[in-house]
Amino acid sequence: MQGIEAGHLAEAGCFHCGLPIASDADFHSRLEDKERDFCCFACQSVCEAIYEAGLQGFYQRTPQGTLLAPPPTPPRDIEMYDLDEVQQDFVSSKGESSDAHLLIEGIHCAACVWLIERSMMRIPGVSTANVNLAGKRLHLRWDNSKVKLSTLIHQLSKIGYAGVPYDPEVAEGAMKKANRALLFRLFFAGFAMMNLTLISIALYSGAGDGEFRNFFHWMGWALATPTLLYAGYPFYKGAWGGLRIARMTMDLPIAIGLTVTYVYSVYVTLVGARAGEVYFDTVTNLIFVILIGRYLEGMFRHQALSATSRLMDMQPRVATVLRDAVEKMISVRAVQVGDRVLVKPGSKIPMDGLVCEGSSSVDESMLSGESMPVKKLPGDRVAAGTLNGSGALVVEVQAAAQDSLLSKIIRLVEEAQSSKAPIQRLSDSIVPWFVLATLVLASLTFYIWSDNFEFALMAATSVLIITCPCALGMATPMSIAVASGLGAKHGILVKNGLVLETLSKVTHFVFDKTGTLTEGKMSLEQVIVAAGQDEEGLLALAAGVERYSEHSVAHAIVRKADERQLSYRSKVVQGFHASAGAGVEAETQGKRILLGTAEWLLRNEVVLQSDLMRSLAEREGQARTCVHLAVDGQHVAMLVLADTLRADAQGLINTLRAAGIRMTLLSGDRKPVADAIARQLGGMEVIAEVLPQDKDRVIQQLQQRGECVAMVGDGVNDAPALIRADVGIALGSGTDVSVESADIVLMQNELDKVRLATQLSRRTLLTIKQNIGLSFVYNSIMVPLAMMGHVTPLVAAITMPISSLLVIGNAARIRNLFNEQARSPHPNPDETADKTTGKTTQF
Repeated sequence: MQGIEAGHLAEAGCFHCGLPIASDADFHSRLEDKERDFCCFACQSVCEAIYEAGLQGFYQRTPQGTLLAPPPTPPRDIEMYDLDEVQQDFVSSKGESSDAHLLIEGIHCAACVWLIERSMMRIPGVSTANVNLAGKRLHLRWDNSKVKLSTLIHQLSKIGYAGVPYDPEVAEGAMKKANRALLFRLFFAGFAMMNLTLISIALYSGAGDGEFRNFFHWMGWALATPTLLYAGYPFYKGAWGGLRIARMTMDLPIAIGLTVTYVYSVYVTLVGARAGEVYFDTVTNLIFVILIGRYLEGMFRHQALSATSRLMDMQPRVATVLRDAVEKMISVRAVQVGDRVLVKPGSKIPMDGLVCEGSSSVDESMLSGESMPVKKLPGDRVAAGTLNGSGALVVEVQAAAQDSLLSKIIRLVEEAQSSKAPIQRLSDSIVPWFVLATLVLASLTFYIWSDNFEFALMAATSVLIITCPCALGMATPMSIAVASGLGAKHGILVKNGLVLETLSKVTHFVFDKTGTLTEGKMSLEQVIVAAGQDEEGLLALAAGVERYSEHSVAHAIVRKADERQLSYRSKVVQGFHASAGAGVEAETQGKRILLGTAEWLLRNEVVLQSDLMRSLAEREGQARTCVHLAVDGQHVAMLVLADTLRADAQGLINTLRAAGIRMTLLSGDRKPVADAIARQLGGMEVIAEVLPQDKDRVIQQLQQRGECVAMVGDGVNDAPALIRADVGIALGSGTDVSVESADIVLMQNELDKVRLATQLSRRTLLTIKQNIGLSFVYNSIMVPLAMMGHVTPLVAAITMPISSLLVIGNAARIRNLFNEQARSPHPNPDETADKTTGKTTQF
């Protein structure tokens, strides 16, 4: 029995890849008590590794739309990828945690995604393994102290894949290669179609009744056969790949239609029947038109998703490095942190860094959407990809090319474009049944018209060709991809597709105060000291401690000390500790310093001075923030700081209020200060004097009441709330912690971007629904017409890609959203809240 089964497998092909097995091949393995044959040692080894790992479920998920290929040759010298100097080009590290994107050769389908992700996640030390099927990329995050990158690449080789560092230029080259192959098939089909058209004209002009009838039929066969085998190969490959896993792909109806039409034409040609007609021209016409449709779809899709390409084009390839007073032009990948680069007038800034010498205006519009050039002076930060103005700059590099702000934006956009929103699950679940319905309707059509065989054949073929689940499958991903690209262009970074859908349903906005509704650029207005204390000495003590903090209060104190030219940087500070929402403590010059809220001092057993506290209520009522200073347990000073509302804060609050969205001001500041800010904005719920864990709790309570909550913040203490909220929105000026915790990052300090992000999400969801509707309307009209015999196969082939092009075109309309806003700056009253129902629409 084993020999019979092995022989059967040999005839069927390699158990792993499905390719024919050579007669002299001798590669066998016993798996789950069954003898399996393989075409080569590589396939045998990979298959054994998959079974040993308990991942044989891969073969039940094996390719949708294509056959497996033998495992690719693994990259040589894998160990070199463990070297720091090699990794710096493509690995970003934070401590022992490393992050990299690998381009995977040999990946075919969702089954490959399943196998790679599960195989990688079983390796100790790997925390993230996400495969982007469209881009054939693997995103890995691992603990470098537990596992080396070479081990991960070697594991990929064991299961049949070759992984190399992702290079956008290589990926772009692979896409161009695929397009070139499609064009070759398209040109071949076009050549055959033109010649068969001439033969068809001859047959329809009377040659079909004469002595040359059989000659022209055989000429048609000679042209149609290689066209079907070569140009039509992608349809058969996709159809067979689906059938191998008992899944009907969109290529199956096309392959059946082409095959039936071709087989019938061959039958007429062989028997030389006078009653029947050949349809070789229909076969070539169908292939040519469908390939044109697919090529146009790919072209328009690439244009619609061009945001990533534009961002990549912004990255300069070379930089002028100053070494030993000599200018040297080198690749940006060879530039190291700490190098100094010269940026000439009119050139793009190649790396993130600090301006050391020179001054200029820099155009940052491509990164942030800010149209006005920004003045840059020594000490200011500049970003890679931005355009230098008329001055020359010397920039000290602060980050490697792969860690630049531009690179992070590109990664965010790519991840958002490849992500799935929940609404996509609906269309994904419908598509397989859609194909089954197509086959049933085609069979029913043939039965209805079976009295006239040729008419029935053409009508059934039209039904097979005209139905198109492609539009349904593209409805959601196209819209999300275009929206995320548009957002990036305007300084709104969306991290995944789920966020776009969720933001459109938000019913409650929660705002942090400092740095969000206010400028966050606090200024020290006054230092009130206790009797007998030295104001400048105390200010120097406070600045010496606060220079270790990143809070806006600390920056204001340090800035005031610099303005007064106080000596504080030479002070030795020990034991610095910051308590979020409360204050800081440290020791300097043998003294214990406490700086923070009055409650912070009380918790540290400091007795508050009545003279200092007397004017506290009045100043807090004026929206002033008061910070208290204690030295060695004595309350010695109160520092009065002022912050101003953002210019666009009032407009955003008014718009949200008009749309019927509830709002809360959530702040760690004193309640009188927060109440004063809320009054300036027209009033809203205020929750003040909260610690970070309390902010998280407040968000949770709102969600328990059934609210869909968006949190807008920028500080370290906002991070837990940003994570807890249904949608976390961080201003790009915020800390690294808040930006990493957020779902949407606003690259500019403009609150109006919150409104634009919400409009973008609502337009995206509307477009997705429109696209799904377009697909259903198209099929509900065209399929009945085809079943009635009113649509020929050629017309069906022409109209089939139209539905996909309509979906792509409708998704591309999202790119006009902000242009429409520019033309119509005032909201339409019809697009605000329904005052009777309280429901929100658009704003």
